Amino acid sequence: MQRIAVEPRADWQSQAEAQGFVFHTMYGAPYWDETRAYSFTMAEIEAEIEDPTAALEGMSYAVVERAVNEPGLLDRLRIPAEFHDLVRASWRRGDKNLYGRFDFAYGAGGPAKLLEYNADTPTALFESAVFQWIWLEQMMERGALPKGADQFNSLHERLIEAFKRFGIAPNVLHLAAITSSAEDRGTVEYLADCAIQAGLKTVLIDMAAIGVDASGHFTDLDDAVITHLFKLYPWEFMVTEPFGRHLLADRTAVIEPAWKMVLSNKGLLPLLWEMFPGHPNLLPAWFADQPGEPWQDLEAVVRKPLFSREGANVEIRKGAAIVAATDGEYGAEGFVVQAHTPLLKVGDDYAVLGAWVVAGQPAGLGIREDASPITKDLSRFVPHFIAP
Repeated sequence: MQRIAVEPRADWQSQAEAQGFVFHTMYGAPYWDETRAYSFTMAEIEAEIEDPTAALEGMSYAVVERAVNEPGLLDRLRIPAEFHDLVRASWRRGDKNLYGRFDFAYGAGGPAKLLEYNADTPTALFESAVFQWIWLEQMMERGALPKGADQFNSLHERLIEAFKRFGIAPNVLHLAAITSSAEDRGTVEYLADCAIQAGLKTVLIDMAAIGVDASGHFTDLDDAVITHLFKLYPWEFMVTEPFGRHLLADRTAVIEPAWKMVLSNKGLLPLLWEMFPGHPNLLPAWFADQPGEPWQDLEAVVRKPLFSREGANVEIRKGAAIVAATDGEYGAEGFVVQAHTPLLKVGDDYAVLGAWVVAGQPAGLGIREDASPITKDLSRFVPHFIAP
């Protein structure tokens, strides 16, 4: 993998806005950054990104199977006890999942190493699936990339096919998010477009506008019953908010399903290491309250909250020193400790690879860069291509 400098398209901002990608620049700084790109060989993509992604997805399912059957493990993940049966029921009846993103350290030497799994509410989807592909085609047309270049990207087609298999029609798919967030609204609008292409009827709704009727069914602004709900809103928020108790009636098919609470939890990392010790794509990890603190002899570790979003409340520690840290409101439920691995650093920028899965299958790649070794919500998105 190499990072190369490329000439940005003169009209990329207007193209982005015409496509609905209005969050290409946030708070005055570019989020989409096509002044550079990452070049891969097909062998790197297939053997070092795609295959490990498929393997980790299967290993993650094994963790869910263990979590719903082993007494005490859902408590260990700080999932409220009243929701345990909902998690177990959704897994045992095979509720389908839509998508997720494994974040990897890669390119600094050795195999890709899993940093975390964004299994519940990953964003950076439209730019990975669509705008990155448009960039590739136009760069080849303009001679800036060689003819025959490709991209690890089947996201759009796989999302459409996945929606066809949910069994939603003739019912309506409601898609909910915090619509005042341009990024969240853009993400659900893109997913609604995929669902429509799959033949579904869709309604977008703000999370706060969802109601509940006298019989306990969720309803929309027209008082129509919500039978199928995609929500770009974390399960760990819903289960602790007063309105979340209505989920216990289990009358709405929720995407992502309740069993994704196991995978969106950073406790997944020590459980994976416990079940698959020494796996080449895993880093040693433990729950932070583990007796004996087995990470004490490591040169550097990363402490992460069990529930955390967009790099909040993460610390990189070398011995007793904290060498990098982010603020936030997470951490009350506890932490995990993961062995530190260096990110690829080019110039002043650190890179993290996000490998997408759709319906459990590898589906694409997005790369984020940041001046900090902790990737955050404003970290820049950089396109990639596979050299012919």
